[in-house]
Amino acid sequence: MDFNGKVVWITGASSGIGAALAREWAKRGAHLVLSGRDEERLAEVAKDCGETLVLPFDVRDEAALAEATEKALAWKGHVDIAVANAGVSQRSPALKTAMSVYREIIDIDLTAQIAFTQGLIAHMAGRGSGALLFISSIAGKVGVPMRTAYCAAKFGLAGYADALRAELSQKGVSVHVIFPGSIATDVSRNALTADGTRRGRSDKAIEEGIRPADAANTMIDAVASGQREIIVAEGMEQAMGEMRRTPDQLFDQIAAMVAAGYIEKMEAEG
Repeated sequence: MDFNGKVVWITGASSGIGAALAREWAKRGAHLVLSGRDEERLAEVAKDCGETLVLPFDVRDEAALAEATEKALAWKGHVDIAVANAGVSQRSPALKTAMSVYREIIDIDLTAQIAFTQGLIAHMAGRGSGALLFISSIAGKVGVPMRTAYCAAKFGLAGYADALRAELSQKGVSVHVIFPGSIATDVSRNALTADGTRRGRSDKAIEEGIRPADAANTMIDAVASGQREIIVAEGMEQAMGEMRRTPDQLFDQIAAMVAAGYIEKMEAEG
């Protein structure tokens, strides 16, 4: 996949993986649309990304999302690659976690990312081209303690993406799910605790994790080579992810069902 001149829209682009992906794609000649809540930090990232459109908004605000989608599509007339990256993690045991924390994390990490994608799939399918990227987590493959809400959201995001991949398999739109392990970002500092407050400190594993720039390079190379399930981790985290990797044969089998008319048959049955 050649990214030169492609329009790439990234949510959660003000820091961490999102910012690193933006900078790496810019090096490869892409035009970037950057979204997140912090306009000032987005502007800092944009300085490194050449021709860029900054669209700040809260992913949970559906009206703001609809307006941003209209602007993103109007900028160059299309969006080639959409990256559902915005998210917040968790550090709290289920026995102590308020239900409001579950709702907030699932709203940000799952529901809002689905809404972002739903606003673009008709556009991409209509053009017969495009790529959708979903930033899940190793915690979207393996249930990790202290992250029950986060795991629920990230497992769910991967499930949505896998089903969507099958549905779009005849439409020229590729779907890629990325499962990062420990990446050296502020994900732990920004994680929600049992009462919904920000944790404010990091983990040793995160601090010693993969550099965001290196992770972004690996992710984009994997997308360029057509990988559908992309594990970006080291050591035990990589081993856990590989143990739960979905075989390509299964993806192909589900896509073959769609090619054989599964959707049309189900719709005809009402």
